[in-house]
Amino acid sequence: MRKRTVAVLAGTAMVLAGCSSDVPAGNPAATASADAGAGTGETSSFFVQADYDNEIALRTATASGPADKPWEQALNPTNVDTAKYKKAGPYNLCFSNAGVGNPWRQVGFKNMQAEVKLHPEFKSFQVADAESKDDKQISDINDLLGKGCDALIVSPNTTATLTPAVEQACAKVPVIVFDRGVNTKCPVTFINPIGGYAFGAAGAEFLTEKVKPGGNVLALRILPGVDVLETRWAAAKVAFDKSQLKVVGVEFTDGDAAKTKTIVSNYLQRFGTIDGIWMDAGATAVAAAEAFEDAGKPFPAIVGEDQQDFLRMWQDRKLTAVAPTYPTYQWRTPVIAALKILKGEQVPSPWKLPQPTITDANLSQYVDPSMPPLHYAMCGCSDLPGYPGEWGGK
Repeated sequence: MRKRTVAVLAGTAMVLAGCSSDVPAGNPAATASADAGAGTGETSSFFVQADYDNEIALRTATASGPADKPWEQALNPTNVDTAKYKKAGPYNLCFSNAGVGNPWRQVGFKNMQAEVKLHPEFKSFQVADAESKDDKQISDINDLLGKGCDALIVSPNTTATLTPAVEQACAKVPVIVFDRGVNTKCPVTFINPIGGYAFGAAGAEFLTEKVKPGGNVLALRILPGVDVLETRWAAAKVAFDKSQLKVVGVEFTDGDAAKTKTIVSNYLQRFGTIDGIWMDAGATAVAAAEAFEDAGKPFPAIVGEDQQDFLRMWQDRKLTAVAPTYPTYQWRTPVIAALKILKGEQVPSPWKLPQPTITDANLSQYVDPSMPPLHYAMCGCSDLPGYPGEWGGK
């Protein structure tokens, strides 16, 4: 196996990934099915009815690809020809990362680094960490393009602001965008699980089933302006507006556990009872649940994610819970796609990966006491070099 050079162009500061500078513009594709309802506010400018309908339908689609490798699977794939990008190796793979400022992104980046090690065709892997700053990521992309990249992977910090930089990169090298999208079709492919609508709908539908009519629901969001987060809330809004639940608040937590607990505590003092907690990302779900415990209140029906601390709390405390996922195994797929593209092989575009939901019925399959509390169960990383130690496991 050839020796690889890994160049990290910026420090991996532990700041919140994705602090937005986007100001979303009005979207004429939004339709009356997501009109403002009691407590849920105005429809997100990111809401597109056709995209919503497609993601809801994909939840029941059957994936093609290796049964034991969901990061190589695709839902309803349409392949694109990449012959024009074919070139002889070895290759210099480049990655412009929004940041590693939360556990989800940290686990995912470990996945990507390990996936690169599986492919001797890559002679180097150059990484630029934008530290959750749009301006820095724009500069990073320009810098990487001057370093001989054969292919560029981008996980954009925000959607609209990074679009011009991605378009400029597309004119020079094959670009693979994943995780968060941009407002252009120029990348060879866009890789992500089903998406934000599917995630948001799964949690909201669970609450409409588990919370009594008229019950109080508090919605907790991380930050505005990121497509996958905006669409999570947009889909939840659709479900809540059709229900008899009362959304008593929609608050941004910045992904901070202490802030999350304070917000929940304040709402408990204000309303007395909160029957359901919806979250657009579950990293602070344990903090939200602990606020009820601290107040001497029963746990509500709660939407979390596949982080081990939440899964263990759910199992140990017998919570009424669900965990939609945005699997970190998706961080493996762009590396695989880049190699296929540079070899001139077809790839799905878009490349939609399976997006499982954890329920009471399958919870025990994902709880792993040997892994750290902030590890994500859907990492798909057990076959990667360095596992489990590189992920903090025993």
